[in-house]
Amino acid sequence: MSRSRFSRKLASSVQIAGALVLALALAGCGNKQASEENTESAAAAHTGGKPVDAATAGTVTGTVRFEGALPQMRNINMIDVPNCAKMHSTPVLTEGVVPGENGTLQNVMVYLQGDFRGYSFPQAGEPVKVEQRGCVYSPHVVAVMTGDSLQVSNEDQVTHNINAMSQFRQGWNETQTPGWAPVMRQLMHEEIPMTVKCNMHPWMRFYLAVLSHPYFQVTGKDGQFTLRNVPPGNYTLTAWQETYGTKKQSIAVQPKQEQNVTITFTDKDHL
Repeated sequence: MSRSRFSRKLASSVQIAGALVLALALAGCGNKQASEENTESAAAAHTGGKPVDAATAGTVTGTVRFEGALPQMRNINMIDVPNCAKMHSTPVLTEGVVPGENGTLQNVMVYLQGDFRGYSFPQAGEPVKVEQRGCVYSPHVVAVMTGDSLQVSNEDQVTHNINAMSQFRQGWNETQTPGWAPVMRQLMHEEIPMTVKCNMHPWMRFYLAVLSHPYFQVTGKDGQFTLRNVPPGNYTLTAWQETYGTKKQSIAVQPKQEQNVTITFTDKDHL
């Protein structure tokens, strides 16, 4: 091969390599830009409107009840994970249905559906925290507002993996070894619910709701919820439970009104 022909071939190869590097760099910039745009749009969704007028806002309170025969909560067998088993003084039970006090239900996600685009809401100052302790996720049901962060920590002396399944590509699948730093994720899209599980320990899972407003609460032992500072308007009060599905009820929030609502699931309800 002549020297001139070799030089032309070398120059062509350099040009191709440079084009590839440039394409990768542009793709990286594009991904970064898309990520930044998503972040900015989520922030704009909370800051573009006006604050809720506390002088006219109402409150929605209530109780989630259960009627019928409760399913049996099964024991979880942790014999293959002795480091986790020894952390429990009593048998660990499944959490598909957790009864509350006086015929109520725990772990029910209650939230409003409506048009809140005209209002602005402050972001949370701290992340919502979930622990892996004794090979159990706690809490079992959590919620965040879009733009807020979720923190998942591993308090066990065993390795877990966090597999968050999302239809909006905001999920992830990440291994977390003992002593590893908490996993932090910012959620940008409404989604109810996301299922999050540990692939290594199949009984481990929790449910995550992501909403574009702050009008939500997960019921505790008393089965109650309180949604404060709600602008007057017509809404759908929605309750989601992992075994029994969704209940909906239309409500009208009047200025300075506090109304109490009872939501009832039965053993005839199923997803």
